Amino acid sequence: MNNHVSIIIPCYNEENNLKNGVLNEVYDFLKSQKFIWEVIICNDESTDNSLQLVKAFVSKHKDFRVLDLPHGGKPSAVWGGIKEAKYPITLFTDMDQSTPLKELNKLLPFFDQGYNVVIGSRGVSREGNSPIRKIMAKGFLFARRLFLLPQIIDTQCGFKAIKTDLAKKIFPNLQFFKDKTDKKGWRVSAFDVELLFMAQKWGNKIKEVEVDWKNEDLSTTKGDDGTRFKKESKQMIQEIIRVKRNDLQGIYDQK
Repeated sequence: MNNHVSIIIPCYNEENNLKNGVLNEVYDFLKSQKFIWEVIICNDESTDNSLQLVKAFVSKHKDFRVLDLPHGGKPSAVWGGIKEAKYPITLFTDMDQSTPLKELNKLLPFFDQGYNVVIGSRGVSREGNSPIRKIMAKGFLFARRLFLLPQIIDTQCGFKAIKTDLAKKIFPNLQFFKDKTDKKGWRVSAFDVELLFMAQKWGNKIKEVEVDWKNEDLSTTKGDDGTRFKKESKQMIQEIIRVKRNDLQGIYDQK
């Protein structure tokens, strides 16, 4: 295994997570690895002190850099990093490190086996999630597997690795970027479903790997958790319906 990896971390109002030392955890893992790496932190116009904290860290750590991007939501932050990625494999992971970066070593070997997309999976226990979130997750899983990607258990884990050239082809075609409405707050969307569906539709092998996961998010400045959960759940159902409709209309057929 001799992979070169660009690691993309979207950042929106992550002050509490940053103060908890998440970037030190990332660096402590990477500094002992044999593969070549870079870390791109994509600030999505945070309204707290996240940007200042990230800049202070980056100034003292080689191979870390920060992009200060216009606000657009999580998919825009990830896409901003992908466009700047210089290595053939890109991993995007959440700032809170609910899936610790060390789990990357479970994903990388599959690229040597012909997979172009390797995704982390939280399984079914999802330690740290509330009971209602677990129930809703099972409902979403049932609906999504009924209509799309039946072989994948967890499309929403924020720990995904993909060949960079493939990511650069898929992301501009995501519906999220065709929606011209203003992006307010931390808009996550269920873009992962469309991303994975398009990758598979275009003939790419996808491997799902169970990873360690525990909800470690300490952020209190992304908006009310209950409100965000309801909004994201609604977006997930809408995404399933829209992706299925688009597929039936031939929108994802390669020209």
